[in-house]
Amino acid sequence: MTAWSYSSIKTFDQCPKKYFHLKIVKDVKDTPGEAADYGTAVHEAAELFVKDGTPIPEKFGYMKPIVGSLAAIEGDKHTELKLGVRKTGTGYAPCSFFAKDVWWRGIVDLVIINGDKAHMVDYKTGKNAKYADPKQLDLMAGALFVHYPDLTVIKSALAYVVSNEFIKKVHVREDMDTYLNVFADELGRLEHAQLSGVWNPKSSPLCGWCPVVECEHHRPRRR
Repeated sequence: MTAWSYSSIKTFDQCPKKYFHLKIVKDVKDTPGEAADYGTAVHEAAELFVKDGTPIPEKFGYMKPIVGSLAAIEGDKHTELKLGVRKTGTGYAPCSFFAKDVWWRGIVDLVIINGDKAHMVDYKTGKNAKYADPKQLDLMAGALFVHYPDLTVIKSALAYVVSNEFIKKVHVREDMDTYLNVFADELGRLEHAQLSGVWNPKSSPLCGWCPVVECEHHRPRRR
């Protein structure tokens, strides 16, 4: 099966046809909008502050309390940490982000490791945590356990820097396999689509933003 990530499996779940055009035949591109550009700038500002103390620009001043509290946590800090996981005959093994046999790949915004414990954070720039997906934390925690065999506990959080909200979870090594299989149902449907060649379109309020303009559900975006 094609290597997957959290964002790619969410794209497939949103619409298999969109996934097909973006990830399989690659005949369209999903052009980032203003919101994506803003999110990239926020992530970069947070990364530079934690990594080397670069002052946060005033336009992002609202996130200083959150990022400042994270920077104060003791431990070895890793920003924009790229991880790859491969499947083996007995379970899972670490690999590079672009390894030929990578099964899953992802980037963790911030990891702080202190002995056998860690903090893991993914920054979110949404207005609030209404649509937070804690399964993303499960997946990333599972990958961290694969890469860092000495870790026993990970305190994880989706940090909504605009609304100053944290969606928190505590992950333990004993449940690593469970975390890595939180999207088993979606992956099963994806594998079926790949084998059958059937990529049915799915209508949603996001169709106006979809780059697959020839789809039967596409409609002009409301201004």
